[in-house]
Amino acid sequence: MRSSDRYPATLLAAFCAVWLLLAVAPSYRQDWLLENVIVLVGVPALVVAYRRLRFSNFAYTCLFVFLVLHEIGAHYTYSEVPWRDWLQALGNTTDGEPTGRNHYDRLVHFAYGLLVLPAAWELIDARMSPRGAWRYLMPVFFVMSHSVIYELIEWLAAEVFGGDLGAAYLGTQGDVWDAQKDMALAAAGAVVGAMLMALRAARPRRK
Repeated sequence: MRSSDRYPATLLAAFCAVWLLLAVAPSYRQDWLLENVIVLVGVPALVVAYRRLRFSNFAYTCLFVFLVLHEIGAHYTYSEVPWRDWLQALGNTTDGEPTGRNHYDRLVHFAYGLLVLPAAWELIDARMSPRGAWRYLMPVFFVMSHSVIYELIEWLAAEVFGGDLGAAYLGTQGDVWDAQKDMALAAAGAVVGAMLMALRAARPRRK
């Protein structure tokens, strides 16, 4: 293994360990399986394409963080991730049972835009070489389009499976504008990510 390959390989091994850990006794096994379809397709695709398109260590780190967040959501189901309990435990507070909507899915949709954007930026820069404003717009549009596709997949899955499984996978929690808010947050994350990538690209590199 070349020295330049060690960091991505370490991230891959760490993610496999996290995946196996969170695969043990998920809250709803069928929902976990549905949530992991994208992982079982996406991660092997990254491995197969590694030699033809190697992303930066920064992009791989961002993808790793996003996938871990996604696996946490898949383990508990997004609407039941006990993040508020974790915050109470860290703060040593006892405010009783948390109430209101569980916003963990909102966090992950924003994180999708923010953390997938670096890989999208590098992919488009390598394959399309956009110039001018398009260098900033194309990665954002790329992430936004995939956010729309994912919401359509959620809708189709809910229609096909129906019942508790469809409701758990859709995760609207009674919000009729859930899909629109999710896409808006992914777009906002992508815009923030593009701004950070632009600053990173403008930073003078060390020799």
